[in-house]
Amino acid sequence: MSEGETRERDVRERDVRERDVRGRDIPERDIREGAPHEDRLSGRPLYSIGELARRTGLTVKTIRFYSDSGIVAPTDRSPAGYRRYGHEAAARLDLVRTLRELGLDLPTIRRVVDREVALPDVAAAHAEALDVQIHALRVRRAVLTVVAERGSTPEELDLLHRLAALSEDERRRLTDDFLATVFAGLDTHPAFPAVIRSMTPELPDHPDVEQIEAWVELAGLLADPDFRTSLHGMARQLAADRAPDDTMGLPCVLADAVRSLAEPALSEGMEPTSPLAAPIAAALAAHYARMVDRPDDARLRHHLATHLTTMNDPRRDRYLSLLATINGWPPPQSLTPSLDWAVRALRAPGAA
Repeated sequence: MSEGETRERDVRERDVRERDVRGRDIPERDIREGAPHEDRLSGRPLYSIGELARRTGLTVKTIRFYSDSGIVAPTDRSPAGYRRYGHEAAARLDLVRTLRELGLDLPTIRRVVDREVALPDVAAAHAEALDVQIHALRVRRAVLTVVAERGSTPEELDLLHRLAALSEDERRRLTDDFLATVFAGLDTHPAFPAVIRSMTPELPDHPDVEQIEAWVELAGLLADPDFRTSLHGMARQLAADRAPDDTMGLPCVLADAVRSLAEPALSEGMEPTSPLAAPIAAALAAHYARMVDRPDDARLRHHLATHLTTMNDPRRDRYLSLLATINGWPPPQSLTPSLDWAVRALRAPGAA
C-alpha cells in the first residue's frame, strides 16, 4: 500500500471514530487513542477512556473524575500515558452509577466497591436515612396542603410549620397542656378520665400522608386559645348536664339524649317546625329540666336552645374527625345535624 493510500485510510478511520462519539463529552486526545489494547498479563482487551465512555453511557469527564478519586482505577496505561481499562471497570462503573442514582455519597460508594463494607449493610442504613427524609417531605407537604386549603396568613404558616416539626415529646406536652386546660377543675368527675383518653391523639410511628395532614391541622386547634376556652365551657356543661338516672328512658348525658331524640326524626325527614316535632321537643325539655332541677317552662326551653347553640361549635366536630384519622378510628358521626334540629324544634311556635 502506498504512503498516500495509508494516509487516506487513517483519515477515513479517524472520521468514523469522530462520528461515533459526536455529541459525547470525549476530548480529541481520547479519540486518537485508537482501538483497544490487550492486558499484557491476561491477554484481555483494554479500553481507552473514550471507549469505556461509549460502553457505559457515562461521559469521559465523569469517568476521569471517578478514576482520579480512586473509585475506578485504570488497569494500565498506553506507551503514550493514556489510561486503559478492563472489562471489570465497566461493571464497576455500572455499580457506581446505580449507587449514585440511589443517593449514596462517593466516600461510601468507594468503600462498597473496595469491599470495605457490605452492600446490604449500606443499603439498610441508606434506606433508614431515606425514611427520615420521606417523613420530613410528607410533613412539609402536609403543611403546604393545609395552608393552601385554609388560605392561611404568613403568621399562620409559621405556626403550622413549627407545630408540624414538633418531636414526639413536644407533641405529647402540647396535647397534655390542651387537655389540662379543657378539663381544668373536672379531674374528679367519674366520666372524664375516659373522655380525656378518647380525645387524645396518638400519631403512629409511621403515619401516612393523611394522618400527617390531620395532625398539622389538629395541632393548630390544640394551640388555639379560643378553641380551648370553647371546649372548656362544653366540658363544664357536660359535667353539669347529667341526669341522676335514666328513668326517663333517655341517656344521662345531654348530648347523647339530643342525638337519640333527633336522629330518628332526621332519618324520617321530619321538619323541626312541624306539629309532629313538638312532642320530641317536649321530651327533650323535660329531660333537661330533670338534669338541672328546674321547672320545665318557656324560660328553660329558651335556655336549653341557647345552650345547644353554644355546644354546636363546628371546630369540635372537626377536632373529632381529625382525631379519628390520626388514631385510625372510624369516622365519627357529626352531632351538628341533631343539634340544629333540636334548636329549631325548641324554638318552633307552639313548642313551649
